[in-house]
Amino acid sequence: MKQYLLPLATMFCLTTAQAQHFTITLQAAQYQSGIAYLTYHMGKNLSVEDSAAVNNKGVAVFTGKRKLPSGIYAVVLPGKSKSIDFLIDKEQVITVKIDTTDLLLKTVVTGSPANVLLQQYQKTIATKAQLLDAEKKAYSAAGSRADSLQHEANYNRLNKDLNDYRDNIIKSQPSSMMAVLLNAMKDPALLNNKPKTHNDSLQNYYYYKMHYWDGITFMDERVIRTPFFLPKLEKYYRELIVPEADSIIKEADYQLLLARSCPEMYKFLLNWLTDEYISPKYMGQDAVFVHLFEKYHSKGLSSWLNEKQMETVSRRAYMLMANLIGAKAADLEMLDTTGKPFPLYNVAADYTVVVFWDPTCGHCKEELPHLDSVYRANWQAHNVKMYGVLSADSKEDLKQEWLKYIREHNLKDWVNVYQTKEMETANSAAQKPGYRQLYDVTLTPTIYLLDKEKHIIAKKLTWQQLDDLLQVKWKMKSN
Repeated sequence: MKQYLLPLATMFCLTTAQAQHFTITLQAAQYQSGIAYLTYHMGKNLSVEDSAAVNNKGVAVFTGKRKLPSGIYAVVLPGKSKSIDFLIDKEQVITVKIDTTDLLLKTVVTGSPANVLLQQYQKTIATKAQLLDAEKKAYSAAGSRADSLQHEANYNRLNKDLNDYRDNIIKSQPSSMMAVLLNAMKDPALLNNKPKTHNDSLQNYYYYKMHYWDGITFMDERVIRTPFFLPKLEKYYRELIVPEADSIIKEADYQLLLARSCPEMYKFLLNWLTDEYISPKYMGQDAVFVHLFEKYHSKGLSSWLNEKQMETVSRRAYMLMANLIGAKAADLEMLDTTGKPFPLYNVAADYTVVVFWDPTCGHCKEELPHLDSVYRANWQAHNVKMYGVLSADSKEDLKQEWLKYIREHNLKDWVNVYQTKEMETANSAAQKPGYRQLYDVTLTPTIYLLDKEKHIIAKKLTWQQLDDLLQVKWKMKSN
């Protein structure tokens, strides 16, 4: 979903470009032909903003009757093997003069104070990096403990000088683009560098999390077009927040609320959160996606999505709404192998394992014997019952094959059920959702675990994961 609106001018959102056009001139004397590209950093990628032909004097001009959003841009030179980064902030008429013998230190960007500061920073960093590398090598080659301690002290002093230099830029020029970049790259210091107890580690975690976003405001869109913001966002949601739906939803709503007055940031956050949780890595996190749909997408608060994108989001949300962890499972009106009605809710058990499977599915043929084996060996004695549902597009054609598989694999202790084509057609005519939507059955086998009252405990597990979960529950109960 890489579609972004031009930023809207609001009194809170820190939009940056004031000119209503841009002109970026590339001067590259070493080139007399070819195509150069004006690109910008977005997440982990470079996206193309414009292209221009390089003339025989090594000049290419990128121009447009609009303002460019602030961020880190890059000119990609002909051949696409070399590029140079520069900043676009308030100023939109900029000249980038490059020298390919040293792109980093010999490039001169004029027309933009933001780039003067960037170039000063790059030169300082390059000098400090050489000194730090020299001390690191000297430390490795040290012949005595005294020499090692001396070079370690020198390294720490140089590193402190470098951090102080960065902090000074942030403090002296807090509204500059450089401050935005440095804050995005900055990691909070730990409260205790050498934690000794579990409590020390907890204090470190809470302090680190509390100060993680220090210096970054979700009302400043400039940070979006950098390579630093997305990894910071990913780390926060994937490593720092408790991976439970309620915790994630609380954080997401708070950040989206802060970003509502800055359209580009709001859009970036909602797009990323939607993509992250539409197919979550952990069971139960699909509730985050359903929440995003109900609170934002379904209320027209993602108007930048095109019709196809919105249809995809909506369809996926409706597939998940009825089968969230903790929700009561939908009843299934099915017939057993004798053709008699046997709804899911007729199963009386402490736990019910619902298995959607297809006798022609190779993976089902591998999984079902394992499921039945562990069921007979252990689960059955704990009042677990199996409810196997024929899941196939042409059920009538597969009925005989389904019955044959049940008979040959002796699944007689299971409740084996199916739905006729007539039943499915009647449900569709009555606009009732089918079992595929109610249980998000897109692959087979799909396995659910329900409790005594038919609440969903777990879903889409392997038989090994399901066995592990049941063993933990029985162990907890016995304790």
